Amino acid sequence: MNDFDAIAAKYLDAFNTVDADERGRLVAELFAEDVSYADPMATVSGHAGVDAFIAEAHRRFPGWVFALAGPVDGHGDQARFTWGLGPEGEEPPVVGFDVIVVDGGRITRVHGFLDRVPGA
Repeated sequence: MNDFDAIAAKYLDAFNTVDADERGRLVAELFAEDVSYADPMATVSGHAGVDAFIAEAHRRFPGWVFALAGPVDGHGDQARFTWGLGPEGEEPPVVGFDVIVVDGGRITRVHGFLDRVPGA
């Protein structure tokens, strides 16, 4: 059985890690080597692709953080959760949700959606 709350928390930890070495360690620990990630901003695969995607988010939104914005809902090998991205402690200007597929405790696929984007 998957602990989707813990997986979502680790997912957001990885997305919030600025240090490249630490982020690489977290990505390798949490995501399967052949992970596929797709959202309206990018489609990437593998650890290097996910790591580069996260690094680009930090470059585009310096100092902003990802935070869980509701409960994690999961069954079987998949879960979904809403997140916000913005300055810590403020209403996030960016809100989205991700659907993850997990195998053996590691994320194999991410399907991301954006619900609110400034200027969109």
